[in-house]
Amino acid sequence: MQNSTIISPQSMMNTLSIHTEMAKGAIKIPQNPRDLGIQAPSFTELMESKVAAVNTDQNASSALMRAVDSGESDDLVGAMVASQKASLSFSTMIQIRNRLVQAFDEVMKMPL
Repeated sequence: MQNSTIISPQSMMNTLSIHTEMAKGAIKIPQNPRDLGIQAPSFTELMESKVAAVNTDQNASSALMRAVDSGESDDLVGAMVASQKASLSFSTMIQIRNRLVQAFDEVMKMPL
């Protein structure tokens, strides 16, 4: 399985040094993030990417479990960890959906 949020040690050190310089006041932060060339993803793009990541976790878990069941692999621990990871990411996605629906309901109940 590949995790799309893996951060290299060099990237982490670069980020740390940038934040250190910002704390010292050596780097001025522009008011508009677009001035830095940073384009924030839309909510739709963000949700699509997270749903795709959960789907990838589910598919990888299924493939590992299938391989263990058919005898192609003896990595039962890896299959179980993948299964738990997929279950946890799916549960998290369901909780986020429930919170969004709850927030939408609250907005719809607001008087005009």
